Formats: sequence, structure tokens, C-alpha cells
Amino acid sequence: MLVTINKKGFVDTEDVKTLLNFSEVENQTLQKNGEDLPVILYTHKGAVVAKTNGQKKYFKAVKENDIVFAIGPAGTGKTYQAVASAVSALKDGLVSKIVITRPAVEAGERLGFLPGDLKEKVDPYLTPLYDALGDMLTPEKRRTYIEQRIIEIAPLAYMRGRTLHNSFMILDEAQNATSTQMKMFLTRLGVTSRAIITGDITQIDLPKNESSGLIDAHNKLKSIKGITFVEFDSSDVVRHKLVREIIEAYANGEKKGK
Repeated sequence: MLVTINKKGFVDTEDVKTLLNFSEVENQTLQKNGEDLPVILYTHKGAVVAKTNGQKKYFKAVKENDIVFAIGPAGTGKTYQAVASAVSALKDGLVSKIVITRPAVEAGERLGFLPGDLKEKVDPYLTPLYDALGDMLTPEKRRTYIEQRIIEIAPLAYMRGRTLHNSFMILDEAQNATSTQMKMFLTRLGVTSRAIITGDITQIDLPKNESSGLIDAHNKLKSIKGITFVEFDSSDVVRHKLVREIIEAYANGEKKGK
């Protein structure tokens, strides 16, 4: 935090709020119900912490590796924690840019068949990412970062041909990226950049003739040093308590072929 302020040369409202949060909790952990929870990010709304065992492994993996794959069911905080890690790195001056992307294929819909201009087409796919940023940055700061392209949110197709140096890259819903798209995303990584790839292999919306790039990446990249895979299960769900039971019920049904 102090590194960021020194680089900017001034303190804004959000910095003051964050510093006040620093004064109330320990720098690295927050104690809750007798348990030390790793702090990912201090925000104007409070601390974002790693709550479950899976999230703690995820937190450690991001600290120790340049590329992290987070794979697991909905509600485990994969995307939220990725965005928090990116914002933390930006605030600490470890990166100068955040790029967040998603494949533009969800639930059988493709952008080409949707009405409206580009922004109207892509925004529905990117809403969860804007929501996460909204929890971590004030509206003014988020708007400024996006206007200045310090934070970019765009469909995966718009990553082609770029090299991103000193950036924090996030590929969300990666189960819907093809193998070609996954390779394209990973090879955008420039000097002093890092990447998180999140996805749920039980929610693949690709056409039947397309294989998931997330599964392919797991098979091909898991032995490379500097790349790690963190897998979540229903015990890591942090949404409504019924979400965990719903995920388990569907998983059991699929195992039985129902």
C-alpha cells in the first residue's frame, strides 16, 4: 500500500479508507472465530479473505506461481478471489495493468447472433466481473481505471495479437475456451506478468465437436514448473448453504448417469 502511495505521490479517498482498514487488522491475516484467515485485499468495504481450505491453497498458489489454474464448481470464489488478487497486485505496484477476459460463448449463445453494438453484446457476459470490481474499488476509482485502460474487461477473442507486459491477466469461465483459444491466451503473457485461469469443467457450453481448452491445458501443462492447478470441491462453496447441497446432488446424479 505504501509503495503505491509513494509511486503516485499523493493520497486519495480510497487510499485513506484502505489505510484505516490496515489500522484495524493485521497485515497478513484476519482472525475470525479463532481462525487466522489470509487477507487477499483490503478494500473500502473491508477485507477480502481466503475462508476455505481450497481458497487458502489458491491464495498460496497465486503468491508462488506465475500461472494458476483454479478449477471447481460455482460458488467457490474462484473468480472473486482472482479479481481480488489482481487488484491487490495493482495497488501494491506489482503490476501496472489488469486484463480480465471471458470466452463469448455461454449457454449456447454466440455474440454474432445477439443484437446491438459491441458493448451491448459483451456486457451481459462480463457483468460478474464488473460486480466483483465494484466490491473492491469505489465507483470513481473503477471508472477511472477502466477509462484509463489500467483495467480492461473484454471477450477472449480481443486478446489475439497482443503481448501484455507487467500485467495481471485473468481468464474466467475457461471451460468454454477452445484449446486454440487457451493457447492464445497463455502466450499473451509478457515480462513480469502473471495469470489466473478459472473454470468449472462440469459447465462446458461449447459445441459437441469442440473440446474444452481447460481440460486440455490440465493434461498438457500440469508438470511445468511455475504453473499450478488448484482444485475446489463442494466444501469450498461460500454462497448460500443450499448451493453446496445442490452441487453435490447434481454431481451424484451425473455419476449415476441420471
